[in-house]
Amino acid sequence: MHQNKLFQQTRLSLAGWYVMVMGVILSLCSLGFYEAILHAHRITIDRELKSVAKTIHDSLKTVLEKPTQITLAATRILPDFCLVETSCNFTEPQTGVPETANYYLRLLDRSHNLIAVAGLRPKGLQLTQKTPQLQTITANGKRYRQIFLMLHTQDDLEWGYLLVGRSLQDFDEYIKTVTYILLLGLPMGILSIAGASWWLSGKAMRPIYQSYRQIQQFTADAAHELRTPLAAIRATIESTLMLPKLTETEAKETVEIIGRQNQRLSQMVADLLILCRMDSGMEKFPRKQESICLNDLVNDIAEEFGFLAVTTKVKLVSEIRVSQSVEVMGNMEQLYRLVSNLVVNAINYTPPEGEVKIILEVHLNSALIHVKDTGIGIPEKEQKRIFDRFYRVNSDRSRQTGGSGLGLSIALAIAQLHQGNITVQSLPSQGSTFTLKLPFFYHSYKTFT
Repeated sequence: MHQNKLFQQTRLSLAGWYVMVMGVILSLCSLGFYEAILHAHRITIDRELKSVAKTIHDSLKTVLEKPTQITLAATRILPDFCLVETSCNFTEPQTGVPETANYYLRLLDRSHNLIAVAGLRPKGLQLTQKTPQLQTITANGKRYRQIFLMLHTQDDLEWGYLLVGRSLQDFDEYIKTVTYILLLGLPMGILSIAGASWWLSGKAMRPIYQSYRQIQQFTADAAHELRTPLAAIRATIESTLMLPKLTETEAKETVEIIGRQNQRLSQMVADLLILCRMDSGMEKFPRKQESICLNDLVNDIAEEFGFLAVTTKVKLVSEIRVSQSVEVMGNMEQLYRLVSNLVVNAINYTPPEGEVKIILEVHLNSALIHVKDTGIGIPEKEQKRIFDRFYRVNSDRSRQTGGSGLGLSIALAIAQLHQGNITVQSLPSQGSTFTLKLPFFYHSYKTFT
Protein backbone atom coordinates (compact mmCIF):
# COMPACT_ATOMS: atom_id res chain seq x y z
CA MET A 1 0.00 0.00 0.00
CA HIS A 2 3.01 2.28 0.49
CA GLN A 3 3.48 2.39 -3.28
CA ASN A 4 0.21 4.24 -3.88
CA LYS A 5 0.34 7.96 -3.03
CA LEU A 6 -3.44 8.31 -2.84
CA PHE A 7 -3.80 5.67 -0.16
CA GLN A 8 -0.66 6.88 1.61
CA GLN A 9 -2.09 10.40 1.85
CA THR A 10 -5.47 9.07 2.91
CA ARG A 11 -3.84 6.92 5.58
CA LEU A 12 -1.83 9.89 6.83
CA SER A 13 -4.95 12.09 6.90
CA LEU A 14 -6.96 9.44 8.73
CA ALA A 15 -4.21 8.90 11.28
CA GLY A 16 -3.77 12.67 11.72
CA TRP A 17 -7.48 13.24 12.39
CA TYR A 18 -7.52 10.32 14.80
CA VAL A 19 -4.52 11.68 16.71
CA MET A 20 -6.03 15.16 16.82
CA VAL A 21 -9.40 13.96 18.11
CA MET A 22 -7.85 11.57 20.62
CA GLY A 23 -5.36 14.27 21.66
CA VAL A 24 -8.19 16.71 22.41
CA ILE A 25 -10.12 14.02 24.30
CA LEU A 26 -7.02 12.96 26.24
CA SER A 27 -6.18 16.59 27.06
CA LEU A 28 -9.70 17.27 28.31
CA CYS A 29 -9.62 14.06 30.37
CA SER A 30 -6.23 15.04 31.83
CA LEU A 31 -7.51 18.52 32.67
CA GLY A 32 -10.64 17.03 34.24
CA PHE A 33 -8.53 14.54 36.20
CA TYR A 34 -6.27 17.35 37.42
CA GLU A 35 -9.22 19.52 38.48
CA ALA A 36 -10.90 16.55 40.19
CA ILE A 37 -7.77 15.82 42.25
CA LEU A 38 -7.34 19.51 43.06
CA HIS A 39 -10.97 19.88 44.12
CA ALA A 40 -10.95 16.67 46.18
CA HIS A 41 -7.85 17.71 48.11
CA ARG A 42 -9.18 21.22 48.67
CA ILE A 43 -12.41 19.83 50.08
CA THR A 44 -10.47 17.41 52.29
CA ILE A 45 -8.16 20.15 53.61
CA ASP A 46 -11.07 22.53 54.26
CA ARG A 47 -13.05 19.87 56.14
CA GLU A 48 -10.00 18.95 58.17
CA LEU A 49 -9.26 22.61 58.94
CA LYS A 50 -12.85 23.31 60.03
CA SER A 51 -12.86 20.19 62.20
CA VAL A 52 -9.60 21.17 63.92
CA ALA A 53 -10.77 24.75 64.44
CA LYS A 54 -14.08 23.62 65.93
CA THR A 55 -12.34 21.12 68.22
CA ILE A 56 -9.93 23.76 69.51
CA HIS A 57 -12.74 26.32 69.88
CA ASP A 58 -14.91 23.95 71.86
CA SER A 59 -11.96 22.87 74.02
CA LEU A 60 -10.93 26.46 74.83
CA LYS A 61 -14.48 27.56 75.53
CA THR A 62 -14.66 25.21 78.49
CA VAL A 63 -11.61 26.75 80.20
CA LEU A 64 -11.82 30.46 79.30
CA GLU A 65 -13.46 32.52 82.06
CA LYS A 66 -12.91 36.21 81.24
CA PRO A 67 -12.38 38.03 77.90
CA THR A 68 -8.76 38.39 76.77
CA GLN A 69 -7.46 36.42 79.77
CA ILE A 70 -5.63 33.09 79.37
CA THR A 71 -6.13 30.53 82.11
CA LEU A 72 -3.61 27.89 83.12
CA ALA A 73 -5.93 25.18 81.81
CA ALA A 74 -5.98 26.90 78.41
CA THR A 75 -2.20 26.63 78.10
CA ARG A 76 -2.48 22.88 78.46
CA ILE A 77 -4.95 22.46 75.62
CA LEU A 78 -2.32 22.57 72.88
CA PRO A 79 1.33 21.56 72.64
CA ASP A 80 3.89 24.30 72.10
CA PHE A 81 1.48 26.91 73.52
CA CYS A 82 3.23 30.27 74.00
CA LEU A 83 2.01 33.57 75.41
CA VAL A 84 3.34 36.64 73.65
CA GLU A 85 6.33 38.28 75.47
CA THR A 86 6.49 35.40 77.96
CA SER A 87 8.34 32.17 78.17
CA CYS A 88 6.78 29.18 76.37
CA ASN A 89 5.71 26.02 78.10
CA PHE A 90 5.74 22.84 75.94
CA THR A 91 3.15 20.33 77.10
CA GLU A 92 1.25 17.41 75.60
CA PRO A 93 -2.30 18.12 74.39
CA GLN A 94 -5.22 17.01 76.54
CA THR A 95 -7.85 16.99 73.77
CA GLY A 96 -8.51 15.04 70.59
CA VAL A 97 -6.74 17.58 68.41
CA PRO A 98 -4.79 15.85 65.54
CA GLU A 99 -1.07 16.12 64.95
CA THR A 100 -0.18 19.82 64.70
CA ALA A 101 3.04 19.58 62.67
CA ASN A 102 1.44 21.43 59.74
CA TYR A 103 -0.88 23.66 61.82
CA TYR A 104 -0.59 26.99 63.55
CA LEU A 105 -2.88 28.72 66.08
CA ARG A 106 -3.26 32.37 67.00
CA LEU A 107 -5.30 33.88 69.82
CA LEU A 108 -6.22 37.56 69.43
CA ASP A 109 -8.19 39.90 71.62
CA ARG A 110 -11.19 41.82 70.37
CA SER A 111 -8.85 44.58 69.12
CA HIS A 112 -6.93 42.01 67.04
CA ASN A 113 -3.86 42.18 69.23
CA LEU A 114 -1.88 38.95 69.33
CA ILE A 115 -2.05 37.22 72.73
CA ALA A 116 -0.77 33.67 72.20
CA VAL A 117 0.56 31.35 69.52
CA ALA A 118 0.94 27.60 69.02
CA GLY A 119 2.22 25.24 66.36
CA LEU A 120 4.03 26.66 63.34
CA ARG A 121 5.58 30.10 63.48
CA PRO A 122 5.17 31.45 59.90
CA LYS A 123 6.06 35.09 59.47
CA GLY A 124 3.97 37.66 57.66
CA LEU A 125 0.56 36.13 58.44
CA GLN A 126 -2.51 38.27 57.88
CA LEU A 127 -4.30 38.76 61.23
CA THR A 128 -6.99 41.28 60.30
CA GLN A 129 -9.69 38.95 58.92
CA LYS A 130 -12.97 39.33 60.85
CA THR A 131 -15.27 36.88 59.10
CA PRO A 132 -15.23 33.08 59.58
CA GLN A 133 -14.26 32.47 55.98
CA LEU A 134 -11.62 30.08 54.72
CA GLN A 135 -8.74 31.96 53.21
CA THR A 136 -5.57 31.07 51.33
CA ILE A 137 -2.61 33.37 51.98
CA THR A 138 1.04 33.46 50.99
CA ALA A 139 3.80 34.22 53.46
CA ASN A 140 7.50 34.11 52.58
CA GLY A 141 6.73 32.28 49.34
CA LYS A 142 4.70 29.53 51.02
CA ARG A 143 0.96 29.06 50.92
CA TYR A 144 -1.29 28.58 53.95
CA ARG A 145 -4.97 27.89 54.43
CA GLN A 146 -6.61 29.44 57.52
CA ILE A 147 -9.95 30.15 59.18
CA PHE A 148 -10.91 33.00 61.54
CA LEU A 149 -13.42 32.27 64.34
CA MET A 150 -14.96 34.28 67.18
CA LEU A 151 -13.88 32.76 70.52
CA HIS A 152 -16.28 32.72 73.51
CA THR A 153 -15.94 32.16 77.24
CA GLN A 154 -17.81 29.70 79.43
CA ASP A 155 -20.60 32.25 79.73
CA ASP A 156 -20.80 32.83 75.95
CA LEU A 157 -19.09 36.22 76.23
CA GLU A 158 -16.89 37.35 73.37
CA TRP A 159 -13.40 36.48 74.46
CA GLY A 160 -11.59 37.43 71.24
CA TYR A 161 -10.61 35.63 68.04
CA LEU A 162 -9.18 32.26 67.16
CA LEU A 163 -7.08 31.91 64.03
CA VAL A 164 -6.33 28.33 62.91
CA GLY A 165 -4.36 27.54 59.79
CA ARG A 166 -2.28 24.86 58.13
CA SER A 167 0.63 24.79 55.73
CA LEU A 168 -0.19 23.81 52.14
CA GLN A 169 3.37 22.75 51.35
CA ASP A 170 2.56 19.01 51.27
CA PHE A 171 -0.50 19.69 49.14
CA ASP A 172 1.44 21.91 46.72
CA GLU A 173 4.20 19.30 46.38
CA TYR A 174 1.65 16.61 45.63
CA ILE A 175 -0.10 18.77 43.02
CA LYS A 176 3.27 19.62 41.51
CA THR A 177 4.07 15.90 41.17
CA VAL A 178 0.68 15.27 39.52
CA THR A 179 1.31 18.18 37.16
CA TYR A 180 4.71 16.80 36.12
CA ILE A 181 3.20 13.36 35.54
CA LEU A 182 0.44 14.81 33.35
CA LEU A 183 2.83 17.08 31.43
CA LEU A 184 5.13 14.14 30.70
CA GLY A 185 2.41 11.53 30.28
CA LEU A 186 0.22 13.52 27.90
CA PRO A 187 2.85 13.85 25.11
CA MET A 188 3.86 10.21 25.58
CA GLY A 189 0.20 9.20 25.37
CA ILE A 190 -0.29 11.24 22.21
CA LEU A 191 2.83 9.68 20.67
CA SER A 192 1.50 6.24 21.53
CA ILE A 193 -1.85 7.15 19.99
CA ALA A 194 -0.05 8.40 16.88
CA GLY A 195 1.74 5.07 16.47
CA ALA A 196 -1.42 3.08 17.14
CA SER A 197 -3.50 5.25 14.78
CA TRP A 198 -0.95 4.83 12.00
CA TRP A 199 -1.08 1.04 12.44
CA LEU A 200 -4.87 0.92 12.77
CA SER A 201 -5.44 3.19 9.76
CA GLY A 202 -3.19 0.94 7.68
CA LYS A 203 -5.03 -2.15 8.92
CA ALA A 204 -8.43 -0.55 8.24
CA MET A 205 -7.48 0.55 4.73
CA ARG A 206 -5.84 -2.71 3.71
CA PRO A 207 -9.12 -4.37 2.58
CA ILE A 208 -10.08 -1.20 0.70
CA TYR A 209 -6.69 -1.09 -0.96
CA GLN A 210 -6.91 -4.75 -1.91
CA SER A 211 -10.37 -4.18 -3.41
CA TYR A 212 -8.98 -1.19 -5.26
CA ARG A 213 -6.12 -3.27 -6.66
CA GLN A 214 -8.55 -6.02 -7.65
CA ILE A 215 -10.70 -3.50 -9.49
CA GLN A 216 -7.60 -2.14 -11.21
CA GLN A 217 -6.51 -5.64 -12.18
CA PHE A 218 -10.01 -6.55 -13.31
CA THR A 219 -10.25 -3.41 -15.47
CA ALA A 220 -6.85 -4.06 -17.02
CA ASP A 221 -7.67 -7.72 -17.70
CA ALA A 222 -11.08 -6.88 -19.16
CA ALA A 223 -9.55 -4.24 -21.42
CA HIS A 224 -6.91 -6.71 -22.55
CA GLU A 225 -9.46 -9.44 -23.28
CA LEU A 226 -11.75 -7.06 -25.16
CA ARG A 227 -8.87 -5.63 -27.14
CA THR A 228 -7.86 -9.00 -28.60
CA PRO A 229 -11.08 -9.76 -30.56
CA LEU A 230 -11.50 -6.09 -31.47
CA ALA A 231 -7.96 -6.03 -32.88
CA ALA A 232 -8.71 -9.23 -34.82
CA ILE A 233 -11.89 -7.69 -36.29
CA ARG A 234 -10.06 -4.52 -37.24
CA ALA A 235 -7.16 -6.39 -38.84
CA THR A 236 -9.59 -8.58 -40.83
CA ILE A 237 -11.52 -5.56 -42.08
CA GLU A 238 -8.37 -3.64 -43.04
CA SER A 239 -6.84 -6.60 -44.87
CA THR A 240 -10.12 -7.16 -46.73
CA LEU A 241 -10.37 -3.50 -47.75
CA MET A 242 -6.85 -3.65 -49.17
CA LEU A 243 -7.82 -6.36 -51.64
CA PRO A 244 -8.26 -4.96 -55.19
CA LYS A 245 -11.18 -7.29 -55.81
CA LEU A 246 -13.24 -9.18 -53.25
CA THR A 247 -14.56 -12.56 -54.24
CA GLU A 248 -17.61 -14.20 -52.72
CA THR A 249 -15.46 -16.78 -50.93
CA GLU A 250 -13.20 -14.11 -49.42
CA ALA A 251 -16.21 -12.08 -48.32
CA LYS A 252 -17.72 -15.15 -46.68
CA GLU A 253 -14.47 -15.91 -44.86
CA THR A 254 -14.23 -12.30 -43.63
CA VAL A 255 -17.79 -12.37 -42.30
CA GLU A 256 -17.16 -15.71 -40.59
CA ILE A 257 -14.05 -14.34 -38.85
CA ILE A 258 -15.94 -11.24 -37.73
CA GLY A 259 -18.83 -13.43 -36.57
CA ARG A 260 -16.54 -15.62 -34.45
CA GLN A 261 -14.90 -12.63 -32.82
CA ASN A 262 -18.28 -11.03 -32.27
CA GLN A 263 -19.49 -14.23 -30.63
CA ARG A 264 -16.47 -14.17 -28.38
CA LEU A 265 -17.15 -10.56 -27.42
CA SER A 266 -20.82 -11.28 -26.79
CA GLN A 267 -20.01 -14.26 -24.56
CA MET A 268 -17.49 -12.23 -22.61
CA VAL A 269 -19.93 -9.35 -22.08
CA ALA A 270 -22.65 -11.82 -21.04
CA ASP A 271 -20.29 -13.43 -18.53
CA LEU A 272 -19.32 -10.05 -17.10
CA LEU A 273 -22.98 -9.09 -16.81
CA ILE A 274 -23.73 -12.30 -14.90
CA LEU A 275 -20.88 -11.67 -12.47
CA CYS A 276 -21.91 -8.05 -11.93
CA ARG A 277 -25.50 -9.08 -11.22
CA MET A 278 -24.36 -11.72 -8.77
CA ASP A 279 -22.01 -9.30 -7.02
CA SER A 280 -24.77 -6.71 -6.64
CA GLY A 281 -27.38 -9.20 -5.44
CA MET A 282 -29.34 -9.02 -8.68
CA GLU A 283 -30.06 -12.16 -10.67
CA LYS A 284 -30.10 -12.62 -14.41
CA PHE A 285 -31.80 -16.02 -14.24
CA PRO A 286 -35.45 -16.63 -13.36
CA ARG A 287 -36.29 -16.35 -9.69
CA LYS A 288 -38.14 -19.63 -9.70
CA GLN A 289 -36.51 -22.32 -7.59
CA GLU A 290 -37.25 -25.97 -7.89
CA SER A 291 -36.22 -29.37 -6.69
CA ILE A 292 -33.32 -30.50 -8.87
CA CYS A 293 -32.29 -34.13 -9.21
CA LEU A 294 -28.50 -34.19 -9.41
CA ASN A 295 -28.54 -37.73 -10.79
CA ASP A 296 -30.34 -36.52 -13.91
CA LEU A 297 -28.18 -33.40 -14.10
CA VAL A 298 -24.94 -35.40 -14.14
CA ASN A 299 -26.24 -37.87 -16.73
CA ASP A 300 -27.58 -35.10 -18.99
CA ILE A 301 -24.27 -33.20 -18.95
CA ALA A 302 -22.29 -36.37 -19.63
CA GLU A 303 -24.55 -37.14 -22.59
CA GLU A 304 -24.57 -33.60 -23.99
CA PHE A 305 -20.80 -33.07 -23.86
CA GLY A 306 -20.03 -36.55 -25.09
CA PHE A 307 -19.68 -35.21 -28.64
CA LEU A 308 -17.16 -32.58 -27.53
CA ALA A 309 -15.17 -35.28 -25.73
CA VAL A 310 -15.17 -37.51 -28.83
CA THR A 311 -14.00 -34.57 -30.97
CA THR A 312 -11.02 -33.98 -28.68
CA LYS A 313 -10.40 -37.76 -28.30
CA VAL A 314 -11.16 -37.67 -24.58
CA LYS A 315 -13.20 -40.29 -22.77
CA LEU A 316 -16.12 -38.78 -20.79
CA VAL A 317 -17.98 -40.98 -18.31
CA SER A 318 -20.41 -40.44 -15.44
CA GLU A 319 -20.42 -42.39 -12.19
CA ILE A 320 -23.38 -42.29 -9.78
CA ARG A 321 -22.30 -43.60 -6.38
CA VAL A 322 -25.71 -43.36 -4.72
CA SER A 323 -28.60 -45.77 -4.86
CA GLN A 324 -31.34 -43.14 -4.72
CA SER A 325 -31.97 -39.74 -6.23
CA VAL A 326 -30.15 -36.78 -4.70
CA GLU A 327 -32.14 -33.56 -4.79
CA VAL A 328 -31.32 -29.99 -3.96
CA MET A 329 -33.30 -26.78 -4.16
CA GLY A 330 -32.09 -24.11 -6.55
CA ASN A 331 -32.07 -22.87 -10.10
CA MET A 332 -31.71 -25.58 -12.74
CA GLU A 333 -30.17 -23.32 -15.37
CA GLN A 334 -27.55 -22.01 -12.96
CA LEU A 335 -26.47 -25.42 -11.67
CA TYR A 336 -26.37 -26.79 -15.21
CA ARG A 337 -24.04 -23.98 -16.24
CA LEU A 338 -21.89 -24.51 -13.13
CA VAL A 339 -21.26 -28.22 -13.74
CA SER A 340 -20.95 -27.79 -17.52
CA ASN A 341 -18.24 -25.13 -17.01
CA LEU A 342 -16.26 -27.58 -14.90
CA VAL A 343 -16.72 -30.37 -17.45
CA VAL A 344 -15.77 -28.19 -20.45
CA ASN A 345 -12.64 -26.99 -18.64
CA ALA A 346 -11.68 -30.58 -17.84
CA ILE A 347 -12.14 -31.65 -21.48
CA ASN A 348 -10.20 -28.69 -22.86
CA TYR A 349 -7.25 -29.24 -20.52
CA THR A 350 -7.06 -33.03 -20.95
CA PRO A 351 -4.79 -34.31 -23.75
CA PRO A 352 -6.04 -36.92 -26.30
CA GLU A 353 -6.61 -40.44 -24.94
CA GLY A 354 -7.23 -38.95 -21.52
CA GLU A 355 -10.33 -39.35 -19.38
CA VAL A 356 -12.82 -37.04 -17.68
CA LYS A 357 -15.10 -38.52 -15.04
CA ILE A 358 -18.19 -36.92 -13.45
CA ILE A 359 -18.87 -38.50 -10.04
CA LEU A 360 -21.93 -37.97 -7.83
CA GLU A 361 -21.85 -39.07 -4.20
CA VAL A 362 -23.19 -38.07 -0.79
CA HIS A 363 -21.22 -37.23 2.35
CA LEU A 364 -23.02 -36.38 5.59
CA ASN A 365 -25.59 -33.68 4.70
CA SER A 366 -24.00 -32.65 1.42
CA ALA A 367 -24.12 -33.74 -2.18
CA LEU A 368 -20.72 -33.91 -3.88
CA ILE A 369 -20.10 -33.70 -7.63
CA HIS A 370 -16.49 -34.45 -8.59
CA VAL A 371 -15.19 -33.56 -12.05
CA LYS A 372 -11.98 -35.55 -12.33
CA ASP A 373 -9.62 -35.46 -15.28
CA THR A 374 -6.23 -36.84 -16.28
CA GLY A 375 -5.13 -33.55 -17.81
CA ILE A 376 -2.17 -31.25 -17.47
CA GLY A 377 -2.88 -30.40 -13.83
CA ILE A 378 -2.47 -27.12 -11.98
CA PRO A 379 0.66 -26.04 -10.07
CA GLU A 380 0.06 -25.61 -6.34
CA LYS A 381 0.89 -21.90 -6.37
CA GLU A 382 -1.72 -21.35 -9.09
CA GLN A 383 -4.56 -23.21 -7.38
CA LYS A 384 -5.53 -20.30 -5.15
CA ARG A 385 -5.93 -17.96 -8.15
CA ILE A 386 -7.80 -20.08 -10.67
CA PHE A 387 -11.14 -18.71 -9.47
CA ASP A 388 -10.00 -15.11 -10.01
CA ARG A 389 -11.61 -13.37 -12.93
CA PHE A 390 -9.65 -13.49 -16.21
CA TYR A 391 -6.98 -15.63 -14.61
CA ARG A 392 -5.74 -18.58 -16.65
CA VAL A 393 -2.97 -21.02 -15.93
CA ASN A 394 -2.28 -21.57 -19.65
CA SER A 395 -3.22 -18.39 -21.49
CA ASP A 396 -2.34 -19.59 -24.98
CA ARG A 397 -4.41 -22.73 -24.78
CA SER A 398 -7.32 -20.83 -23.22
CA ARG A 399 -7.43 -18.45 -26.15
CA GLN A 400 -7.33 -21.32 -28.61
CA THR A 401 -10.37 -22.87 -26.92
CA GLY A 402 -12.14 -19.53 -26.76
CA GLY A 403 -11.95 -19.21 -22.98
CA SER A 404 -12.09 -15.80 -21.36
CA GLY A 405 -10.99 -16.80 -17.86
CA LEU A 406 -14.47 -16.19 -16.39
CA GLY A 407 -15.88 -19.72 -16.36
CA LEU A 408 -14.57 -20.76 -12.96
CA SER A 409 -15.45 -17.37 -11.46
CA ILE A 410 -19.05 -17.81 -12.59
CA ALA A 411 -19.09 -21.41 -11.35
CA LEU A 412 -17.90 -20.37 -7.88
CA ALA A 413 -20.42 -17.51 -7.72
CA ILE A 414 -23.28 -19.88 -8.61
CA ALA A 415 -22.11 -22.41 -6.01
CA GLN A 416 -22.04 -19.73 -3.32
CA LEU A 417 -25.54 -18.56 -4.28
CA HIS A 418 -26.70 -22.13 -3.63
CA GLN A 419 -24.98 -22.18 -0.21
CA GLY A 420 -22.24 -24.40 -1.63
CA ASN A 421 -18.58 -24.22 -2.52
CA ILE A 422 -15.99 -25.50 -5.01
CA THR A 423 -12.58 -26.91 -4.10
CA VAL A 424 -9.76 -28.22 -6.26
CA GLN A 425 -7.06 -30.85 -5.87
CA SER A 426 -4.43 -31.10 -8.55
CA LEU A 427 -0.91 -32.18 -9.36
CA PRO A 428 0.98 -31.09 -12.49
CA SER A 429 0.86 -33.70 -15.27
CA GLN A 430 -1.40 -35.93 -13.14
CA GLY A 431 -4.76 -34.24 -13.54
CA SER A 432 -7.20 -32.25 -11.47
CA THR A 433 -10.34 -32.89 -9.42
CA PHE A 434 -12.88 -30.12 -8.93
CA THR A 435 -15.41 -30.87 -6.19
CA LEU A 436 -18.76 -29.11 -5.97
CA LYS A 437 -20.36 -29.33 -2.54
CA LEU A 438 -24.09 -28.55 -2.20
CA PRO A 439 -26.37 -29.00 0.81
CA PHE A 440 -29.42 -31.17 0.13
CA PHE A 441 -32.77 -31.57 1.85
CA TYR A 442 -32.52 -28.07 3.35
CA HIS A 443 -35.41 -25.63 3.63
CA SER A 444 -33.62 -22.35 4.18
CA TYR A 445 -31.69 -21.10 1.19
CA LYS A 446 -30.79 -17.83 -0.40
CA THR A 447 -33.46 -15.92 -2.26
CA PHE A 448 -32.37 -14.90 -5.75
CA THR A 449 -33.39 -11.30 -6.34
